[in-house]
This record gives sequence, C-alpha cells and structure tokens, in this order.
Amino acid sequence: MTQKVLTYEDLGITATDIFEQMGYNDAAPDAATCRETQAVVDEVRPWLAPCFCYLVQKEQPDFDMGRIILRQLRGSEAYALFVCTAGETYEAYQQRLKKQGDMVRVFIADALGSVIAEKTADQMERHLQESIDKLGWHHTNRFSPGYCGWHVSQQQKLFPLFEGHTCGVTLTGSSLMVPIKSVSGIIGLGEKVRRLDYTCGLCDFKQCYKRKLKLAK
Repeated sequence: MTQKVLTYEDLGITATDIFEQMGYNDAAPDAATCRETQAVVDEVRPWLAPCFCYLVQKEQPDFDMGRIILRQLRGSEAYALFVCTAGETYEAYQQRLKKQGDMVRVFIADALGSVIAEKTADQMERHLQESIDKLGWHHTNRFSPGYCGWHVSQQQKLFPLFEGHTCGVTLTGSSLMVPIKSVSGIIGLGEKVRRLDYTCGLCDFKQCYKRKLKLAK
C-alpha cells in the first residue's frame, strides 16, 4: 500500500484548468469571475491536503468492469487499485460556502474541487509510473466505477480491498464517495500495456464530463 498527502502547489493547477471545468472554453471569464476564482484559490491554498493511495496486486480483481475496460486492461501483468481525494477539509469548506449562501463561490469551489481530485489522480499516476520504471513496465489509463460500462455499485467490491486505508474516503449506501471530490478505480500495469491520449471513442458513456469538455473545445 502506498499513500501520499500532497499540497496545492504539488498539483500544478492553472487558471485555465479551473475555467475549463467551469464551462469556459474559447470565451474568457469576466474580470469579476477571475477575481472570485483567485480569491477561492488563495483561501484554499494554505491548508489543502489532497491525498492518494494505491495498492498493486498480480491477480485481476473480480470486478464486472464491462468489455470496454477489460479490453484496455488486456495484457496487464499486475493491477493498481487507487483512491484519490481533495480531502475531508475541502468537503467541509464547500459545505461552509453553501451555508453562507455565496452561490458564486459555491460554483467556483465545486469546479476547483473536481480539478483537485483529477490532478491528484494525475500525481498518483506519476508516482505509480516511477515505481514500475525499474521493471520496464508501463500503465494503462485509469478507469473508474461509473464510467465505460463499469457500474458505480462495484465500489462496494473495490473499497474493501484497501482494508480501511482509503485516505478517509468512505462510501454511501448508494456507492457514492464521501468526500464527493474523490476518484477511485483501476490501472493496468505491464510491459505491453500503454496509456492512450484519447479514449472518448472507446467509451459509450454520453454524459462523461471529459467527453463534454473535449466536444466543447
């Protein structure tokens, strides 16, 4: 089991990352939105503690992942299971904003939280790759329950494998993660597997936010 706590600076988040998540693509946000976004970032930066954990096992887990993911994992010699999160403190921050009724900052914080979770997962991938470089291995894209035909209820099979070490992330009865700004899933490892730059053509989930961002560009 590998676990690591990061800082805001570790994530390398840019203003463009946040604005794209907010729905701005070709059009730049107005000056007021830029100021409010920077204010949220400045508030979050000192205390943010995103976290990732992963474990590696040789046997393919007994998940019903569907044909799309299974095809991408083909040839894997091992599997990394992971959980990444913006953290409980960030979740509490979002709840405070909602109670204050500041809907502009609620919207910005929601977008920023999604970026934080994804950037934390990116850092997890980099750390994972460094750990397998000595084997001459590569890794696949990361795949999460709820996407590409892998039902979100499969979280109930994924989380017990961590034996409680999930960076403080828990599951609701409907298999949603708390804190909500979290990412979990599986990555294939091996000499013959590869990470693909673009996978939207492989996936049949029409509501995926990554598909929406790509189509909007």
